[in-house]
Amino acid sequence: MRPPEVFETERLVLRMPAANDAKAIFDSFGQDRQVTRFLTWRPHENVQRAEQFVEGCIEAWKSDTRFPWILVLKDKDKLVGVLELRPEDFRVEIGYVLARVYWGRGIMTEAVHYVLNWALNQPEIYRVWAYCDVENVASARVLEKAGMRREGVLRRYVIHPNVSDEPRDCYCYAAVK
Repeated sequence: MRPPEVFETERLVLRMPAANDAKAIFDSFGQDRQVTRFLTWRPHENVQRAEQFVEGCIEAWKSDTRFPWILVLKDKDKLVGVLELRPEDFRVEIGYVLARVYWGRGIMTEAVHYVLNWALNQPEIYRVWAYCDVENVASARVLEKAGMRREGVLRRYVIHPNVSDEPRDCYCYAAVK
């Protein structure tokens, strides 16, 4: 499965990352401790770390291992987040991050819903899933509003280093066909 390099929703353009995105990523969410609290990586200390992040995203597209899109607000041409698909056989995982100033506006729900529906319309994909820390109420709500159902708790599933050095429980969400 190789998704399109660009998607458009009502308010967003989802596009492949470019090297010149690093500064905007750093400024909008990369260094923000609240945004990165429940992520698997620590806040970027500098723009160079954001550049490495972007290089990894570009390489992922080249190798067809994962497909991260930059989320850009159409009306402002402003980078606001990243959404990523990670395919594995007949299923894909979704992960995302959104700049804090855009929380609570339905932006990530719109992006996840669109990509979720696209993925389930691919003949070889039967399951789209995601997980979030059990304390990450906002992310759980995004997944529910996007059309996923909570399947259960993945106990001691992932380390969120900005919360704890030990594995934490996560909710598992999925949509299937």
